[in-house]
Amino acid sequence: MLHHGKKTAKLSRTATHRNAMLSNMAASLFLHSKMTTTTPKAKALRPYVDRLITKAKDGTLHSKRLVASYMPHKVALKKLFEEIAPKMGERTSGYSRVIKAGMRRGDNAEVSVIELLLDKPVETVEKKEGKGKATKEKGDAPAKTSAPKKAKSAKAGASKPKAKAAKTAKAGK
Repeated sequence: MLHHGKKTAKLSRTATHRNAMLSNMAASLFLHSKMTTTTPKAKALRPYVDRLITKAKDGTLHSKRLVASYMPHKVALKKLFEEIAPKMGERTSGYSRVIKAGMRRGDNAEVSVIELLLDKPVETVEKKEGKGKATKEKGDAPAKTSAPKKAKSAKAGASKPKAKAAKTAKAGK
């Protein structure tokens, strides 16, 4: 069978084994908020965890049952709904991060650290009005708008005759 329309990596496992592995890894991530695994597993785990957190943010009985059907670890479920989901209130997505950590000794597999982003997102700093381009005051000369364009075209035209003159001078030697 072809792998069309499938977003999740197969990870050399059957569907049931892959789902059980992702469920266990998600529970471990929720309990410890950080874990080290191979890069393909971490990349497959990230969207799985993000979907569970998005469902947990609702906090309803229905969402608890939905999340429990994907991850039946009771302690991890409790931590997810009581500690993790409330901290993710402002975020709409991107609850986890994968950081490459090098190669594993022994089999040289690429290893990554996946962690939950429990801190509040960094807000962008706006520029103050006082800094930036200087404002025009009364008595100042008007700003030149077309002068740089003319200067560039004049320079470009002036450089061509000099180049030709230099070539002819070299040819004459």
